[in-house]
Amino acid sequence: MRGGGRETGGRTQSVENRRHQVVVIGSGFGGLFGTKHLKRADVDITLISKTTSHLFQPLLYQVATGILSVGEIAPATRLVLRKQKNAQVLLGDVIDIDLEAKTVTSRLLNQNTVTPFDSLIVATGAQQSYFGNNQFATYAPGMKTIDDALELRGRILGSFEGAELATSQEMRDRLLTFVVVGAGPTGVELAGQIAELADRTLEGTFHNIDPRDARVVLLEGAGAVLGPMGPKLGNKAKRRLEKMGVEIQLNAMVTDIDALGVTVKDADGTIRRIESSCKVWSAGVQASPLGKMLAERSDGTEVDRAGRVVVEPDLTIKGHPNVFVVGDLMSVPGVPGQAQGAIQGATYAAKAIKAGLHGQAPQDRKPFKYFNKGSMATVSRFNAVCQVGKLEFSGFIAWLAWLALHLYYLIGYRSRIITVIQWFVTFLGRSRGQMAATEQWVFARLALEQVNSDEEEADELAAALGAPPADNGKLAEKAKAAIEGRVS
Repeated sequence: MRGGGRETGGRTQSVENRRHQVVVIGSGFGGLFGTKHLKRADVDITLISKTTSHLFQPLLYQVATGILSVGEIAPATRLVLRKQKNAQVLLGDVIDIDLEAKTVTSRLLNQNTVTPFDSLIVATGAQQSYFGNNQFATYAPGMKTIDDALELRGRILGSFEGAELATSQEMRDRLLTFVVVGAGPTGVELAGQIAELADRTLEGTFHNIDPRDARVVLLEGAGAVLGPMGPKLGNKAKRRLEKMGVEIQLNAMVTDIDALGVTVKDADGTIRRIESSCKVWSAGVQASPLGKMLAERSDGTEVDRAGRVVVEPDLTIKGHPNVFVVGDLMSVPGVPGQAQGAIQGATYAAKAIKAGLHGQAPQDRKPFKYFNKGSMATVSRFNAVCQVGKLEFSGFIAWLAWLALHLYYLIGYRSRIITVIQWFVTFLGRSRGQMAATEQWVFARLALEQVNSDEEEADELAAALGAPPADNGKLAEKAKAAIEGRVS
């Protein structure tokens, strides 16, 4: 057992007279399930996350389209773990992992916290990938965070409001054209819900426009919808979306996105333009930057093209059998970037840590084996596609299976009950309970990006929120200069 700690520009976590220290990075499925599976272990756990909640990411699109509220899919992590006495939660963004000193450094505003570990579980997931075109994010937000979903809701509803006030048909058409890039599960689900929002919920609510005139375009750079689920289910989803009025354009590569539309290159080389005010990106993901950091600091560990860590058979990195990488951050053949992979990987890591406490050597661990429980996606109300092993089915039965599975993995009975009520109202009726949107949701991300690009403004903002200035911040330099000026 180690004692003491070390300080690097911020608060240091003392570990004197404490048990085996487990640090978990990330509060998604991997981080939360890894922490919960260590509930009765003889360890102390510190979960570090840059968000205050556990996000049920598969239902983000329902927040974006007004079906569910944020509270149903993102309960506070502290409340979820309140009864787990051996776990504490720290809010902060991890900026350094020292594998030799066995410490994790996280930052909240301008305050650094150094947390020692004996075992480490890294489950920071993935973020949206624009394939090198990060400027697209300004006009086409992704669907990975709560902020993304709320921003998109504001953009969708704002487009209808703008169309009501449009002074020309050209402007009205642009505002009523919604482009979804990427025909994976998120893209399919989002395109279907935008179409239903326009056809059912908003019908008859405007004076100058008919929301049913909205044009929903689903772009896919490959040649199939829901490609990983196979041609049978992909074609069924495609036919259902087309019946709902969604325009599906395959082999359509997005080459540019700006405020007024999308530039597309077809398979034959034709370049064309789609005028659209509201765009959303769901075409790809890339791993958290921590994956690259771990690889660089361990001899022989590599990352794949998406930045995921190529782990050992026991989900650790080379030379560090106490450092586990799970979820979307790990690269394991045959394991998709889905909740099940994160849950099973985190459970395996927790069991390996507990076995180690009872004397099992790392070389005696059995390799991680993934059990594929299938995949599914909703297309519209009462319609989904589902794949379980070799069994493929769609329609109403698949939709019920989708409902049951997602309810099962929602955290907390309250969230499940309210979600059932909201689904009942939405799918059997015409209204949706979460139709509020504000300009702040649309513009806050851009404002924050602008502030963060200016170190002086960022330091001043942090100080206003109660944090000390960073050691190398401009605000500290200004204060020092002012003091020296007075002395002289």
